[in-house]
Amino acid sequence: MGDILFLAHRIPYPPNRGDKIRSFNILKRLCQLGTVHVATFADDDEDLGHADMLRPMLGSVHIEKRAVSKPVGAAKAILSGKPISLTLFDSAGIRKFVANITTQKPIDAVFVFSGQMAQFVPEDLTGSRFIMDFGDVDSAKFASYARSSSWPMRHVHAREAVKLAAFEKAVAHRADCSTFVTEAEAALFRAETGLDAERVRALENGIDCRFFDPRADFARIEKPEGSLVIFTGQMDYRPNIEAVVSFADDVLPVVRQQNPHVNFAIVGRNPTGEVQRLASREGVIVTGGVDDIRSWLAAADIVAAPLRMARGIQNKVLEAMAMARPVVASVPAYEGIDAERGRHLMVADTIADEAHLILELLANPAKADMMGCAARDRMLERYVWDQTLAPLGRLIGREPVELRQKALTEAS
Repeated sequence: MGDILFLAHRIPYPPNRGDKIRSFNILKRLCQLGTVHVATFADDDEDLGHADMLRPMLGSVHIEKRAVSKPVGAAKAILSGKPISLTLFDSAGIRKFVANITTQKPIDAVFVFSGQMAQFVPEDLTGSRFIMDFGDVDSAKFASYARSSSWPMRHVHAREAVKLAAFEKAVAHRADCSTFVTEAEAALFRAETGLDAERVRALENGIDCRFFDPRADFARIEKPEGSLVIFTGQMDYRPNIEAVVSFADDVLPVVRQQNPHVNFAIVGRNPTGEVQRLASREGVIVTGGVDDIRSWLAAADIVAAPLRMARGIQNKVLEAMAMARPVVASVPAYEGIDAERGRHLMVADTIADEAHLILELLANPAKADMMGCAARDRMLERYVWDQTLAPLGRLIGREPVELRQKALTEAS
């Protein structure tokens, strides 16, 4: 049995945002399957420092700060005819590391996290399985951006959608298997590529229900006076920005008209100026980064997920449900989550419904508590990481160490 090469577009530590949560848990599982070598990018100097936390669990690690600016990446994309997603993440250093590790180590499996990292996979992978974890269909995301943008970004996003779709298709035809966070994303990709369910399948996200547990040991915060509705997420990410602006514009005023003591807290790192300006409105709190997201989740009367555009599984919804909080989600935020609307969470078909459902839950705390408890039970039943990542061993052609040892013991 050989080693595993793991490529990720962002260092998979700490697991404190959607992509890092997924990549970190996949990496942990891969480390149970064999010796793993990692090549990845850091967003900043703080990220670079996290390499020391990963080294003890890895055979080797190469991490470098991403240095290509957006203007330079765009220029390179135009000159080369490539998607900007690729040129922004190009790196001679990672190419060299991959060439060396595949020559010096017995690599028999390559796991690629995020499409832009597929450019570093050697053309000659004879004897090695290649698993491409796209997560979401990024080309479809850029097509959505194009439809909702004005000139010139409409043209930029439309070009990216076309170029990226062609690249995704080519990569998928090379890979032994391509994985996505939901069956809906996998089905969309199968339709676009013509590949079957053995070559394109779902590998779902999970949730650490021991960490996200309302009974766990974490700092409690003092709630603001009145009811508290919160939104959690990375606040420089476009869909999250659009979600909180829309909620503050169209939902919160309706809620506060009937219940003037409702507060809306936007909890997450790197709020843009547009998000920060919302704090000037009555009833709106913008926290920025917080020490422990569980403190705010535990304090919330309701967790809102009013995403107008979303793909895949929303970790923010899984986290809130694991913390036994009642969730009011938009249809895009709910899609991909195996839970019963009306029982495990509330799903608003329209923006107007969001206000109605929030007011309904605030007026009936017993119903809200019952829904929160049902939500946590569903997470324990359906979304524990060991369960959602169970297919990973078969995908890369091996079983976890403990299972191999058990099999050998039984055989002897």
